[in-house]
Amino acid sequence: MDSETSQEEKTSPSYSSFSKFQKRYIVGTAAGAGLFSSLSAQIYFPALNTLAKDLDVSTSLINLTVTSYMIFQGIAPMFIGSFADHTGRRPAYIICFILYIASNIGLALQDSYTALIVLRCMQASGISSTVALSAATVADVSTKEERGSTMGIVMAGNFMGPAIGPIIGGLLAQYLGWRSIFWFLTIASGAFLLPLILFLPETARSVVGDGSIPAQKWNRPLVSYLSCGFDTTASSSINCEENHDFATEPKGKLRFPNPLEPLAVVFHANSIIILVVTGVIMGGNMTVLSSITEVYSAQYGLDELEIGLCYITLGTGSIVASFITGRLLDWNYKRMAATKSSGEQQREVTSVSVEKARSMITIPLVAIGSVTVLAFGWVLRYGAPLAAPEVLLFFIGVGQTGGFISTSTLLVDLHTSHPAAATAANNMVRSFFSAGASAAIDPMLSAMGRGWAFTLVAFILLGTIPFLLLLCGVWRQEKRIEEE
Repeated sequence: MDSETSQEEKTSPSYSSFSKFQKRYIVGTAAGAGLFSSLSAQIYFPALNTLAKDLDVSTSLINLTVTSYMIFQGIAPMFIGSFADHTGRRPAYIICFILYIASNIGLALQDSYTALIVLRCMQASGISSTVALSAATVADVSTKEERGSTMGIVMAGNFMGPAIGPIIGGLLAQYLGWRSIFWFLTIASGAFLLPLILFLPETARSVVGDGSIPAQKWNRPLVSYLSCGFDTTASSSINCEENHDFATEPKGKLRFPNPLEPLAVVFHANSIIILVVTGVIMGGNMTVLSSITEVYSAQYGLDELEIGLCYITLGTGSIVASFITGRLLDWNYKRMAATKSSGEQQREVTSVSVEKARSMITIPLVAIGSVTVLAFGWVLRYGAPLAAPEVLLFFIGVGQTGGFISTSTLLVDLHTSHPAAATAANNMVRSFFSAGASAAIDPMLSAMGRGWAFTLVAFILLGTIPFLLLLCGVWRQEKRIEEE
């Protein structure tokens, strides 16, 4: 855990000076930004066959655009995460969306495979970093006691993509052509960027502290220049420069991002365990996601739009998990704090093992996700009616998404002074695990069959539980002994 931010949480019950209304707006913006990252990946799938035909390339070459997207989805946040922690969240958001909008316009206008793959990499580089920025924003404005539910709200936006992306993509590709997908993303992201530029305040603690210190002049919402009385940050005095003592202003300067910094931030035993567990969970999720189209088409004879509709149950389970898991994380942390029988109340809260508090929720969620993946494989193996795998997809979404949210929240808890960098490292690891899983599942299905292939996936997922149990005790105890 970062000592500076830990001390801030000890001494400030509210942790930030942003009002409840401002926190809700900031969290809502973070959730919306995360939605575009998952939406951009999922909305593209229904158009793959049409793109291959129009560009006169093979299906394997078109699939390379998916793989390259995942690779850049993992690499790009390593730059933006470092930049956002030192310079600010607001400029990072703006850079991401400008790059994203430009790439979508190019994708809608291009006519060659080379342009398609280059622009898809550019698209991933722009929008994938918003997931790290969203998690960092949560760390800026929330305490550990409320961080679980706040992270759940933000992640609900991120996991809404699998629920609505294939449906939107299928409808657009079928009735308006594949180019309309990228025009839709251009218009939607442009409409999102405008209020962000106008109203979103800077939240990075390296720049504005707890929100009561003004950001750099170029890093303030435009509305603050229109009316000194409009309260866009925690204190209206930040908009009236004569009322502020700039001697206390943090030095959030523009600097070239260091892509290795996120790796240095998480280079600790407990953080490495969290990264590996998260990567395995999301790799297991990708084996299911990437197999649905082929399996459902072959076994149930569904067309592209019908297959897109079948993703709704998985997405719905993910959204439900986002809200339930967040509340469970907060409840368990507060419950553990309440069981402390000695010392002052503030000391009781900060002495709670956050690793144990989060892992106690993660373990049953991983177990649910693993068992339902196992059942999913065997109901497909024996040709059960479509309703059976669809019900299991809902619980797969609950278990795997809940596990991911829990481990991601824990990683932010441990690195609250560099949350964007830590989440960027997390994003890189899970993207590489996901890319490997999506490449491996087809050969596994061919060689082992659906039942045994998903059995192997389930046991790999269950193999993360001993590491989570280790997080509950050994590493935290050693760390506390060192601190004492």
